[in-house]
This record gives sequence, structure tokens and C-alpha cells, in this order.
Amino acid sequence: MPDVSEMIADLAKGFATPSRAPILHTPDEYGLAYEDITFPSQDGVPLEAWWIPRRGSDKLVIANHPMQLNRYGVPSNLPQFAIPGGNDFEVNYVPDYKNLHEAGYNVLTYDSRNFGHSGAANGGLFTWGLYESRDVVGSMNYVKSRPDTRGMTIGLLSRCMGGNATFRAVSRYPELFADVRCIVSPQPIAPRAMAERNLEMMGAPDKFGDLDRQFKIVTSFTIDQLSPLESAGNCHIPTFITQVRDDVLTTPSDVQSIYDALPVEDKKLFWIEGSTARWDGYTYFVKHPEQMIDWFDEHTK
Repeated sequence: MPDVSEMIADLAKGFATPSRAPILHTPDEYGLAYEDITFPSQDGVPLEAWWIPRRGSDKLVIANHPMQLNRYGVPSNLPQFAIPGGNDFEVNYVPDYKNLHEAGYNVLTYDSRNFGHSGAANGGLFTWGLYESRDVVGSMNYVKSRPDTRGMTIGLLSRCMGGNATFRAVSRYPELFADVRCIVSPQPIAPRAMAERNLEMMGAPDKFGDLDRQFKIVTSFTIDQLSPLESAGNCHIPTFITQVRDDVLTTPSDVQSIYDALPVEDKKLFWIEGSTARWDGYTYFVKHPEQMIDWFDEHTK
């Protein structure tokens, strides 16, 4: 059995260089016509994407994904992709896109750098939304460059890490997002919250300093430098956040602090009850799309 120092080193590596998951489902399996497309991130990293058009609609949702997942989701029902805390079932986002399509939305969804089929970047490092924010910028630049999408009404579906990345992108380039009508952000998270919960599960709750040092050795950043809290405080776009209240991988206070930091009056926080699995927050809208659709409909009139 590895000692605590080895476990902490492995945890730091997992936080900084998560593995890529395969793409096991595509939109055509759900009756959706789509195109495989690619576009550059702000810094030129090639991003692989699906364009799912809705004929006759001038409304668009741009969707991204959490850490370890990709535009499809993640096959966590396979042992090599299961996550502790009951997150051992598949997350398949394609039904999300079908729900949006049926509600009248075009959908653009992409793999962030170092995930899915998109390009490797920054030495393969995952930065909890910092460098990934360049991919959010790239997606906005792309839709503004296409003659058929540049005039569309835009909403963002920014999940977990994708939410963190969106807040950073909006904070850095508010003019680029000035005409974005709203954001739906399932489960944004500060890495400290997840780090502390993992250390508790390892029986080493007093070892955050050790983990932080190991993480900086791998990434050059401290864990708190990658918090989304400050950038959330610069996001003036109407935002709907959802979160599994008893998620074993974070704390309610972390999500509440992100929500509280949003300086916009038009915001909403919905707690998902009756589960401890983070993955239930990722699949909630797949099963219960009504609140998501209502939020986009209300803000894209």
C-alpha cells in the first residue's frame, strides 16, 4: 500500500494531468444531423467540435465540459474512468444536445485542449479553467467568424471546469461576451474544495500544504491561484448554477461562494438533492431539461 506522500504525489498529478476519455456516442445516434468541425483556440490549439444545426433558428447554445470529460461525456461505467464517491456510471451529454435541438437551438460543442480529440497544449497540463479559458474565447471567435452564426442569439452551457474557464474568459474579454444573453453553469468548483475533500477521503485532511507544494511542482501554480472566485466576480451575464448539495467531491459553501460572487442580480442557484454523486449533477439536465430550457428561452427571446 502506498504511503501518504506517494498518494499525495499521485493526487497532485491527477489534478494536473487527467487522462483523456474516448468519445463513445455521436449525435446521429440520437437522430441529430451534425458536422465534425475544427476551429482554433485563442492561442491556436486545434479544437475538435460538433456543429448541430437547427434549421430556421437564430438561437445558439455553445457547450463545453468538465475535467476528464469531453463533448460526449465520459464512460465512467468502465473501471479505468470511474471516480471515487459513487461516480461510476456513464455521463452521456448527447441527449442534452437533443433536448436543446428540440427546443429550437443550434448547438456547438467542443473538446477543450488536452481532452477528447482536441490538440495537446501547455505540456498537457490541466489548469482548472485558466488556459482552458482560451478555448472559450476560441469558440466565441469562431461563431462570430461564420456568416451563418455571427448574428445568432447566444447562450453558454458551461459545465464545471468549463464554467470556470467561461468566468475567466468573460473576466478577461468582457467585450467579446457583451452580447451573450445567459450562462447555464452546472457545478463550477474551486480546486481547493475538491483537494480538501480528496484528502479527507484519503485520511490525510491536514496535508493540504503538502499537496499544494506537489501541485505547484507539476504546474507552477498554487491550487488557490486557479480558483474561479475572482473571475466570477467580474461576470455580469445572467447565470444559472446547479449543484448536487451533498456532492462528496466538494462542499456546498464552495459553490455558494461562487454564486455569491456573481455581481449580477439576474442569477439562480438550484440544489440537486438526494445524491452524493457529482455525476448526478452532470446528468441532471439530461433527465430533467426543463429548468435549463426555461433559462435559455427566457433570456434569448
